[in-house]
Amino acid sequence: MAPHIFVAMTASLACLLGTAQASGPVATVRVAFDRNAITSTQVHGYADVGAQRKVTAGDPVRIASISKLVVAIGAMRLVEQGKLDLDADVSAGLGWPLRHPAYPATPITLRLLLSHRSSLTDAAGYYDVPLDGSLRDILDDPRAWDAEHAPGNYFRYTNLNFPLIATLMENATGERFDRLMDRLVLRPLEIAGCYNWDNCNEASAARAVVLYDKDGAAVRDDHHGAKPACSTNRSRDGSCDLSRWKAGVNGALFSPQGGLRISANGLAIIGRLLLGQGELDGVRLLSPESVRTLVTPAWTYAPGNGLRSEDGDSGFFCRYGLAVQTLATKAEGCRDDPFGDGVSRIGHAGEAYGLLSGLWVDPASGTGVAYFATGVEDTPLGRRSAFSAIEEALATGQAAAGDPDR
Repeated sequence: MAPHIFVAMTASLACLLGTAQASGPVATVRVAFDRNAITSTQVHGYADVGAQRKVTAGDPVRIASISKLVVAIGAMRLVEQGKLDLDADVSAGLGWPLRHPAYPATPITLRLLLSHRSSLTDAAGYYDVPLDGSLRDILDDPRAWDAEHAPGNYFRYTNLNFPLIATLMENATGERFDRLMDRLVLRPLEIAGCYNWDNCNEASAARAVVLYDKDGAAVRDDHHGAKPACSTNRSRDGSCDLSRWKAGVNGALFSPQGGLRISANGLAIIGRLLLGQGELDGVRLLSPESVRTLVTPAWTYAPGNGLRSEDGDSGFFCRYGLAVQTLATKAEGCRDDPFGDGVSRIGHAGEAYGLLSGLWVDPASGTGVAYFATGVEDTPLGRRSAFSAIEEALATGQAAAGDPDR
């Protein structure tokens, strides 16, 4: 059966999105898929308002924290190759000791970093390290540490974990993180994506989805059809010479925590890889055992063992594996089911710079959905979960019968 490809958002979904925010999103893209292929596509709005360029499901967008899930796939490939160890002290791999000042005898492992149980916080920063700076400097700030909890005992969603993981990956291979992720994950799956823009080609950059704040101002990737002059933070002297990169010094440089530029179609490929237990269209990237390690919750909420949201306790997070969230936790205070059907889907959400995104798969049915919306900063919460109303609408699709095919 040929897939249904909707060229515009369905009337019911467009209406819901429009009422959720006065002017509605700038763009929305939703792609549904199964183990074999994309099954439907819905698109609405503009990738670039200034150029009046309409969005497509093939346009690359800064996908925010779904980037972490893709990093985890790359890290697990290195684990399978024996270059990283999930349960070894990461200090040797970093080249310097990573220890909680209050718990110096407790080693921090890659597994703890991937599952946000490292006792690190984002209070000292994580993304604004200059090109010629060192990530290690952040760890010297006491604010980088959760003073109340030892590593391994508490879940706190922390972006800083992933620049550290990128540092480990660079030291293990000697390769620059963005190029390493291209070799390990993106290129084998034929995904035209990149962490920040340096490793993307001009054609991909010309299709970039611009991100907008609540006032309609462009805040990311407004490059007017070209690659940005500098795809990373600049050096302290204002220069942008990537030849100054050194392995393992600044794992934040290519934004492993949120800087992946990938299309909704590309996200569907990642989802299909998970549904295929590490294999996609005859290409095996991970063993089934490694996929199970990624998706099996390393943390399940219980009173006192973690925070259920990034900036509070809304019930957004209740089960988390190695950069993989599990939805629809049946526990008091858990509101992690934007679909509203009680199905335990796996994947990840993203939010940054006026974008909301999600990649969710249901292994039992062999189906999944990838979506994003732009221009939705400060959007209202949904009615049935800790997710926003727009995410709830995009998760379910609100598709009406009789939509036209292309």
